[in-house]
Amino acid sequence: MERRNRSVEALNNLKYIDSLDDDFRAESLQGWVEKYLEDSQIEDFDLELNDLNCLSELFYKNINFLKQHRVDMKSAIDNHKKIREFLK
Repeated sequence: MERRNRSVEALNNLKYIDSLDDDFRAESLQGWVEKYLEDSQIEDFDLELNDLNCLSELFYKNINFLKQHRVDMKSAIDNHKKIREFLK
């Protein structure tokens, strides 16, 4: 029962994180992974089929979000470097 409760908590937290703004979402996803996946694997989650489908959709949606966020942050850093060089 404890494993099930932890799995439902993880799913609910991921749903909440999905609703946050981009910067908070990226930071919160990092914390979510550290909390729920550092000591266990995604296969250890004990959820019903509908909840598993929801978890997998959110999981892959957020992986794609993080990939795009990384590209956006790299672009922003590059722009800041260009502005610094220009101001020197």
